[in-house]
Amino acid sequence: MSLVKIAWRSIQQRMLASLLTGLSIALGVTLVVAVIVAGLVVEKSFQSGNGLGYNMIVGAKGGRLDLLLNTVYYLNRPIENIPWDYYKEFLPATAHKDGKPGKFSAYIDLAIPVCLGDVIGENGEYRVVGTTPDMFDKLLKTDPNENLFAEGQNFKQSDFETAVVGADVAKHLGFHVGVPGHDTFKPQHGVGGDFHNTFKIVGILKRTGTPNDRAAFINMEGFFLIPDHAKGHVEEKPAKPGEDHADEVLKDPLPEDQREVTSILIRNASYSGLPPEAVAPELLKAVNKEFVAQAIMPVKEITILNDTFVKPTSLLLLVLSALVVVVAGVGIMVSIYNSMSERRHEIAVMRALGARPGTVMRIVLLESVLLALGGGVIGWLVGHLLVGAAAPMITEYTGVAVPFLQFAPISELILIPGLVALASVVGFLPALAAYRTDVGKALTASP
Repeated sequence: MSLVKIAWRSIQQRMLASLLTGLSIALGVTLVVAVIVAGLVVEKSFQSGNGLGYNMIVGAKGGRLDLLLNTVYYLNRPIENIPWDYYKEFLPATAHKDGKPGKFSAYIDLAIPVCLGDVIGENGEYRVVGTTPDMFDKLLKTDPNENLFAEGQNFKQSDFETAVVGADVAKHLGFHVGVPGHDTFKPQHGVGGDFHNTFKIVGILKRTGTPNDRAAFINMEGFFLIPDHAKGHVEEKPAKPGEDHADEVLKDPLPEDQREVTSILIRNASYSGLPPEAVAPELLKAVNKEFVAQAIMPVKEITILNDTFVKPTSLLLLVLSALVVVVAGVGIMVSIYNSMSERRHEIAVMRALGARPGTVMRIVLLESVLLALGGGVIGWLVGHLLVGAAAPMITEYTGVAVPFLQFAPISELILIPGLVALASVVGFLPALAAYRTDVGKALTASP
């Protein structure tokens, strides 16, 4: 009979204690797997801001992190607004009545305005973003032949009351292009605030795994004409019974002197022979030395945020989870060691039949390894099943699409040798006790 079978028989003889010990290992490994995968998901969530088509954000003076979170991830409340005239400093001569380019326009390949402040959804969970058609026609479209839309198309600059929504927004709020009752929404001034202008959905974006999945984009011209965005400019119809607020009549475009933007998404151009990545720091300095606005490089800020908060937190949780596994490993040692007094006669018989001390020691070590590996495999499977079951919720709250079985190969491969090493260490003491068993005394003392 092989040593593995003998070790397995010993485990079966102590089935209840073995099950409890294996369960403790399984729970510890489940926690480790969940923490590893959760850390991977969080990191992907933050890194999803790296490929949005722009390399700089300009917004009101304030915290860089606030500007990053509210502009890239639509998580925070906007800081303040910046004047429309300042936004035009990033535009070419064709955008100015006097035919003169903006003072920063030489650095700019594309400048997309963003206006924030409203929400949609039962609990206001989705941000409304006012912008221009160039957001989708030029900024997000990397290939001229690429189709960004799962349904419909981009809104037009001349259609004030139109919108495009992200994949998660459409899924959870039941939106469809061209389906009456499912192709309109009313932005709300925060949770519990008034509902205003009705916007018609003309496009639904394909899922991207970025924060854009969780946003509703409306024509910026229509955004400006929402009350409180342009007070006194919009004529109102009388409110009907049961309506939260009257639908407002969208009239002519808002005059420029009444406009502001929350932030500007910048894609740098080559300048004076320098590539865009070398131009960005120059523009950053030029904007930040003024008192109107601040500029940040989102990729840099994302890296700082990830290295400062996300990775240390994930590491701390991983260490705590590993300690749970170590404690469970100590449980293996206690369980096997406590059984040694009951097994002295069995060990003595094995020795009397010719088994060497080293063989007995290996059998006890194999028991420890089998318990650790058995519990570890179950914990690994349960951990991934839990993550798979939670995948829809993770996608809903982070915007990151998680496959049913999400793996972190490098981290998870360490689990196997780690469990074997832990089992060998904790099994050494009871194995040593078995090695030192006095055959004569054990046989004499046995009934």
